[in-house]
Amino acid sequence: MQTERLDARASASLLLHPRVGVVVPKYRRSIVDRNRTKRCLRELARLKLLPVLGRVDVLVRAKPEAYDSSFEQLAVEVDAVASWASGIVSH
Repeated sequence: MQTERLDARASASLLLHPRVGVVVPKYRRSIVDRNRTKRCLRELARLKLLPVLGRVDVLVRAKPEAYDSSFEQLAVEVDAVASWASGIVSH
């Protein structure tokens, strides 16, 4: 799944719990910007992805636009990823 600021991949897991991976490439940004974006995405994954996922592994990769986004903008996109990924198990 692709949103304006994020790419996401999901697959059914063999484990009994969900896993979420976050990838934030450098994109010629400072380490401070990269760490801020990584922390935001990790927190959003903890709050919004993990509670709704069943036995699904999700990988979230930030696009360059994610660096300049607010926490609320990223939250809207993570919500979209959560609703999409939660349907993976039912298929």
